[in-house]
This record gives sequence, structure tokens and C-alpha cells, in this order.
Amino acid sequence: YSLPPLSNILYLGFCFFLSSSTETLLDDFLLTYTVFMTTDDLCQALLRQYPFIKCCINEGKEDDSDVSCRKRKVLHLVSQWTSLYKDWLHEDEHLKQFLKTIYRNVLDDVYEYPILEKDLKEFQKILGMHRRHTVDEYSPHRKNKTFFHQFSLKENWLQHRGTMNETEEIFCRVYITEHSYVSVKAQVSTSAQEILKIVAEKIQYPEEELALVTVTFSGEKHELQPNDLAISKSFESSSRMFVYRKDLSDSLNPFAENEELQQRSVRILGINTWDLALELTNFDWSLFNAIHEQELIYFTFSRQGSAENTENLSLLLQRCNEVQLWVATEILLCSQLCKRVQLVKKFIKIAAHCKAQRNLNSFFAIVMGLNTASVSRLSQTWEKIPGKFKKLFTELESLTDPSLNHKAYRDAFKKMKSPKIPFMPLLLKDVTFIHEGNKTFLDNLVNFEKLHMIADTVRSLRHCRNNQFGNEVPSKEHQELKPYVHHLHVIDNQQALFELSHRIEPRA
Repeated sequence: YSLPPLSNILYLGFCFFLSSSTETLLDDFLLTYTVFMTTDDLCQALLRQYPFIKCCINEGKEDDSDVSCRKRKVLHLVSQWTSLYKDWLHEDEHLKQFLKTIYRNVLDDVYEYPILEKDLKEFQKILGMHRRHTVDEYSPHRKNKTFFHQFSLKENWLQHRGTMNETEEIFCRVYITEHSYVSVKAQVSTSAQEILKIVAEKIQYPEEELALVTVTFSGEKHELQPNDLAISKSFESSSRMFVYRKDLSDSLNPFAENEELQQRSVRILGINTWDLALELTNFDWSLFNAIHEQELIYFTFSRQGSAENTENLSLLLQRCNEVQLWVATEILLCSQLCKRVQLVKKFIKIAAHCKAQRNLNSFFAIVMGLNTASVSRLSQTWEKIPGKFKKLFTELESLTDPSLNHKAYRDAFKKMKSPKIPFMPLLLKDVTFIHEGNKTFLDNLVNFEKLHMIADTVRSLRHCRNNQFGNEVPSKEHQELKPYVHHLHVIDNQQALFELSHRIEPRA
């Protein structure tokens, strides 16, 4: 393919596609076309290409059956495209108009080419799907919506969404101290009172004695009222959200760093480890299942500004990091040696259960949390861990061994049946390695061999999501697990974690 002009790209490209396409080749194209052309360019080219085929018979170049076959291949491309991106096509009015135009073209041709009747019915389904989307996708009851945008990586063009949808769910951080926060997954329309209730429950502090405050980077403070849209307010002022205490004089005071939080009870010790792992897996699956395949491609090719098009992927990556910090936070906030030993044992069992449940994302995060320098240096704690737990942890660690390009992990993961959740940072590393090791354009031609390798790696998501998890839920006595797992309390400052580590086990 020669890149300029566009008409040459599409003419040669479609000739190649129409004469020798396979499903894999088509899938490669649909997954990676944004690297070298815009979505609008593809729409316009398809609209030009469909009537162009009809012209061939008028010029005596092709017989009637050949033309109908080629038309069906173009329609098949459109059908596969809409199937691949069904979760977000409805958001773009130009695309909806394009589908209606293609539909009218098929309607005009179906009398002359009766074989197109099947394709006509297919387009009726597609257009019907979009009508339903206008109702369902914006419903407040719609869950796990995939947020996506039209873009071209070649021209670095974004179609910004503007103001955020009120039903959009994001992770926000509510800071308790300068370095400690509660991660809250909530809708943009969530009120300050609802967020405050979540945080109060998490830190075991009376809600009526707390206030939600936005603090700008210059130090300016603003107390949020119960009905304020907390997330929107923090975005508007580019500020952090903090929880402050109300004292008797009605003034607001921040929490002291670490001191008061250390006094809380270690709740995790009374929770069944399988149930806790199961809730972690259910939460991770909801994030993983919402990721669109092309998010991985955009993340790789356009890191600058990629957050606009990789929301779901970013949520899972953030979650992985927070689970790792959560493990270290829970252990380092436990000042009693005997309870700390129990906690480490607990986390080793939870990691083993996550592996058994085929959730490699949380599995890696927990193992890395236990291997954090501020935790691994706790010699008094590790000395008291029973031998069978040390042996189990060594076996689990071996799966995270990076030698031979993570061979141990890859071999084990390959043997696991679907559904399963991969360790997403490693999958991104694979895509990035292919990208950085191969040129996207060779002599002003698109390097489709590189794009095929990337698309092939991205397609592994489909295998992981071939089936759905069985919606197993934790036992009734642990119904409080969901809010506990959904809103993790973490310390995100390594220096603060090291200070805690040296406080509970000073250097000899």
C-alpha cells in the first residue's frame, strides 16, 4: 500500500481484500486501520467502493455473479466492523449516517442482485441495534459501559467527548492523609454524602464527624456540601479530595499521618480467604471484560494523550497497582507481630486462590505487594511464617519469574482454560515490544506484517473472554466484602511505607 494519495490506498487495499481475504486478514485490518487512516476516511472509501463495483459490470469488466460476490464482501467488511466495535459505534452520528447510507445502497441493489437479501436483513439488525442503544446505553442502570472514541493514530486526531457523562464510572481517590487514600469507584454524578459514607465505613470513623474537602495544589480548601457532585467539583478545580475531621469548635482538621489509622482493627483476619479472592476476581473481571481490544493498540501507538481512549484499560492497570499497595498498607499498618504474621499468611493464601480462580492480575499484584521492599525487609515477621507457607509462596513467586521472557507464567497461563484474566502489564509489554522492534512504515508503505503481529497478540483477549465467570458470590456471612474490596485503602508513598516498616521493625 502506498500511503498518499488515500484513493490509491483504498483501491489497492480493497482489490487485495476482495480477491484474497481471509477472516484473519480482515480482522488485522479492522483492529489496526487507525494506525494509517481515520475512521471517517474508511467510511468515505467504503461509500465510494460499493458503487464502484457496480460500474465494473457496466464497462463489461465483470459478470453479474462476480459483482454480487464482491459487493457481499464489502458488506461483510462493514458487518464485521460493526460487530467488532458494537459497544461504541452508536456514539458517533457520522457512523450511524454511514450505516444508513450503505443500507439504502443495498436496498437499491437487492432487486437486481437477490443474493443481497441476506445482507439487507443483517443491516436491518445493525440499524435496529443502534436504535436500542439510544435507549439502553444512556440508561442509569447500564453497567460496565465501554467508553471509547473515534481517533486516527496517523494524524493523532481525537474527537473529544467534552463534558463527562453522569453515568460514567471512574476511580477517584479520597485522601485521608497526605500519602494515604481510599480508592472509590463511583459515577461522576455521585454526591459528596455518598462518597463520605463509603470512606467513613472504610476507615471506621463516624460519618457525622467527617467532612469532604477539595484542596487545590495552592492549598486553597473548599468544604463540599452533602448534595454536591464531588467528582465533578474536584475536576472543575483541579484539586484533590480529602476527608477532614470536624472537631467540637466546628473547624476542620486533617488526620495525622499514620497515627490514628494504625489504631484500627485488622478486619481482614476475620474474612474467608476464598471469598475475598473471589470478590477480587469478580471486580477484576468487570474491569477486564469492559476493555476494548483497540485500547491496547492506541495505548501502544499513542501514549501522549492516550487516556482519552484507554479508560477501561487504565482502570485495570490502576487497580493492579492499588492491590499491590493495599497488601503493603495492610501489613505495615499492623503493629502487632503475631497479627502481622497472620496477615502475611492470609495474603499468601489469597494469592493462591486468585491463581486457582484464574485471576492472574490480582495474583501478580498480591505477590508483588508481598515482595515490596518495605514488606520483604520485615525479618521478624518472615521468620515466624510456617515452612509450608514459605514453600507455597516460593512456588507462587516462581510464576512471576521474569527469566526467559516470563516463560513460567506463559506456560502456566496457556494451560488455563477460559475465562481467565491475564497479567495486563505483560500483555502490554508484548505489544510494545513488537511496536518498538519493527517500523510501522517501510519506504512509505504500511508494514502490515508488524500490524498482523500486534493484532495477533491483541486477539488473545478474545480467548481469555471466550466464556463468562460463573457469577459465584461470597458466602452470606461475608456480604460486606463487596464494599471492602471495591474501596481499597492504600498508602501510595514509598517513603511513608518505609517509615512505617522501620517503625514496626527497626533496623537492628
